[in-house]
Amino acid sequence: MPPQALMSAGSPCADQSSQHRNESMPDTVLRTDPRFPLASRTRNARFPSSDAQLAGRVEYCLDAEDVAHALQATLDAGLRPTVRSSGHCYEDFVVNNPNGAILDVSSLDRVQTDVMGKGSYSLGPGTMLGRAYEQLYKRGGVCIPGGTCYTVTAGGHISGGGYGTLVRQYGLTVDWVTAIDVVTVDQHGRAVPRRVSKQSEPHLFRALRGGQGSNFGVITNFHFDHLPPTPQEVVHASVSWDWKDMTEEKFVSVLLTYGKWMAENSAKKETWGLFAGLYLSNKTSGRITMRAELMNPNGPVTDLSVLYDLCDKLQPCKPLIEKPSTITPNVDDRRGPPPGDSVCYGDRPVDRQPWLESTLQNQGGSTMAVNRGRAKYKSSYMKANFTEEEARSFYHVLSDESTRGVLVAIDSYGGATNNPDRIHDTAVPQRSSVMKLQYMSFWGNEADDAFRLKGIRDLYNNVYSTGSVPEKYKGTPFPGEQYDGCYINYPDADMLQHDFWPQLYYGTGELYPFLQQVKREYDPHNIFHHAMAIQA
Repeated sequence: MPPQALMSAGSPCADQSSQHRNESMPDTVLRTDPRFPLASRTRNARFPSSDAQLAGRVEYCLDAEDVAHALQATLDAGLRPTVRSSGHCYEDFVVNNPNGAILDVSSLDRVQTDVMGKGSYSLGPGTMLGRAYEQLYKRGGVCIPGGTCYTVTAGGHISGGGYGTLVRQYGLTVDWVTAIDVVTVDQHGRAVPRRVSKQSEPHLFRALRGGQGSNFGVITNFHFDHLPPTPQEVVHASVSWDWKDMTEEKFVSVLLTYGKWMAENSAKKETWGLFAGLYLSNKTSGRITMRAELMNPNGPVTDLSVLYDLCDKLQPCKPLIEKPSTITPNVDDRRGPPPGDSVCYGDRPVDRQPWLESTLQNQGGSTMAVNRGRAKYKSSYMKANFTEEEARSFYHVLSDESTRGVLVAIDSYGGATNNPDRIHDTAVPQRSSVMKLQYMSFWGNEADDAFRLKGIRDLYNNVYSTGSVPEKYKGTPFPGEQYDGCYINYPDADMLQHDFWPQLYYGTGELYPFLQQVKREYDPHNIFHHAMAIQA
């Protein structure tokens, strides 16, 4: 039975919402509402792609009861629901919803303790990561190993396998989740609240730990029996190179030296407190920068040998000599790559800060889609060092004017994340990678869309069309000895041109068929769908 057959023409959401909301503060925003132009947007100004793609309404939900009510009313009105927590979706999967309903859960932002027992913690899907770090620190001196962008919220970030600077030390946040509250739609078209865990509906629980909640329903809470301690302090260091002094051989040396260190140290537990990012940008940006930070889960950072080792390995590449930097990299920042500051030289000065201060400084913001820009993103996982051919591809394409505005963040990965036990109880299959890449392009004017999109696509296609890529998979990091596919939280609709795109994101093993079965069971009418949703 198709979705529309079970959605009867009932009262619109706005009419039903007035039954349990003060009429002076309606939670439904229709197209006639002056709030609609802002409420219907996402952070990427490319979407909605036209007025014809606009949703018909936005439902601002305040709690789990609201979510169930709004979802049921949406179904009864015969509308398609999409789910938004912070508006950071990289593609058009949420706000391109012609006359449909956006269920906004950004106000489900409570950070709670002891909900699931003494010492447990709970996060609503609308909790901004910055607020989560602050509140968890205040309430228990603990943290989640999440991302660096303050305004990204827990809903999409956690359920899609989100990661951050603590990923090598603590693994992924989904690895720590012990229960999830979610509202699904049953075969009769009814919104059904559920609490799932390893003990209760374990298949759905696994699917929601990396398979994205929006494939199966609306998440209303994440629960953690316990969480790791917030690091006491962090030590920063950085190295940079000026593009005007960059030769092809020097560029190749930088990339291969960095990649070799990551490949050789991924499994060494004594290095897991280090997180690093190498930021490759177009030659017009001025510089290439490597930033690293080191933490100790057990107290102050007293042994800097791991940090010095990485920096020392890069010294033959002749970096610039400058002052220390205290800026934590945030690849969501549309201003481009961070300014280069080299500190690993001579007597090796570094910068120390309390971890929480470093994580929250110069941050803040809203879940509203303000300060929008146009952007395109791509991703890949690396299981080994770069090949020389790949490094030369990066150099040649980034040296060309066509990639102006492109930034590639090459993050350290592996460590605790590569625990093979997590392959079978989460929906994140990439558990053998040593680096994780995010390709980004930012611009301001719609007139530049074709030029900017071509630039990032050309770079990506060149890097993944070398001799190490089988002919069938050219232009993609298909899972194998060198790559481990793409990251579903950085969705790239360009991958839909390949019939094997699900394997790029979910691996070549049993995971995708498993997710398809869960989809059939918990979303039998495919209510929650978009171009890259699980296809049952």
